Amino acid sequence: MSLKNTIDFLAHMRKMNGFSGLDRGGGDAETASPLTETLDFGANPGHLRMLSFVPEGLSRRIPLVVVLHGCTQTAAGYDIGAGWSALARRYGFALLMPEQRRANNPNACFNWFVPEDIHRDHGEAGSIRQMVEHLAQHHDIDRARIFVTGLSAGGAMAAVMLATYPDVFAGGAVIAGLPYGVATNVRAALKEMRHPTHQSAHALGDLVRKASPHRGPWPKLSVWQGSADRTVHPGNADALIRQWLDLHGLPETPMAERKVDGFPHRVWWNTSGEPTVESYTITDMAHGTPLGLADDEPYGVAGPYLLDAGISSSRHIAEFFGLTGRIHQHKKSLSKPVPKPEREAATAEPHAGKAKPRSSAGARAGQGPRDRRGIDVNAVITRALTAAGLMK
Repeated sequence: MSLKNTIDFLAHMRKMNGFSGLDRGGGDAETASPLTETLDFGANPGHLRMLSFVPEGLSRRIPLVVVLHGCTQTAAGYDIGAGWSALARRYGFALLMPEQRRANNPNACFNWFVPEDIHRDHGEAGSIRQMVEHLAQHHDIDRARIFVTGLSAGGAMAAVMLATYPDVFAGGAVIAGLPYGVATNVRAALKEMRHPTHQSAHALGDLVRKASPHRGPWPKLSVWQGSADRTVHPGNADALIRQWLDLHGLPETPMAERKVDGFPHRVWWNTSGEPTVESYTITDMAHGTPLGLADDEPYGVAGPYLLDAGISSSRHIAEFFGLTGRIHQHKKSLSKPVPKPEREAATAEPHAGKAKPRSSAGARAGQGPRDRRGIDVNAVITRALTAAGLMK
């Protein structure tokens, strides 16, 4: 592999979503997020960190959502950015957010393309499975309602978990990720990110069938993709959908098509009429997690690769998992007084507070908020990355 391609690959991996301010070495995110670390959770072949959150007052048989951050991020940073702990409090489910160590990957990416990390009971996949088991034993987790989701490299790793442990997960959601098994080294990873596989649906399904002794039923899947993503080609979403349609024995033609919050939404049902595979295409959105209002609340905080697109992917994913039917805590009980220093910081930096609705044109282009002087912060960051050769 040429030096140019290696450098280009590392640049793409760095672009596989960063969250400025709240993701670098803790800081504000560590303070704002309720995640706590568990040091001893059993075997840890992938050498990952375990962070989790279980809201107070939950009854028995608690649902669990595993959330995987993207490159350059931390668990706490992505939690604040995507709003998962707020959803966990409101709807009453446990949250597990594994965190990558830079000793494993310099850009803090989950190693979705390393064979040792994507096989059942090995590497990073094995570590995440051990974390799930630890929570299940200590918090009476409902084993029939365990789900996984992730963004970008975390999304690709979510696909790994669904493929290697389909007997553990009832469903998953992949945002700007890739199908399981299409890359097993750096060269293949770079190729697939830019040029999605042309393998048949059945061949893609076989990659999953070979990943475990499981033979069904298979987890359900929600796929999210920005149509203007230049980091992970949108064709990867189509390949991922075909992979899981083959597993479920469903036709490639969707059974229902509609607009949700203005964006194309396709659905495939099983024989019982239950949504089994769905896809959202966020028109003109670049690489990142779509954020927006839901329940009259802005779940998440907009920032680079956490895009105020006018639709809350986290809230819709929680609904797809069947977790929003009952409210555990009302909105008033979710809000807490902000200490004076944090309130002043929120005034100085609007993007660190609640995300506000913006025009769809700005949101879909991946533009960020402006500070009080009228400076487009994300535009400045984009120009800097472009000048450094890390963005085109």
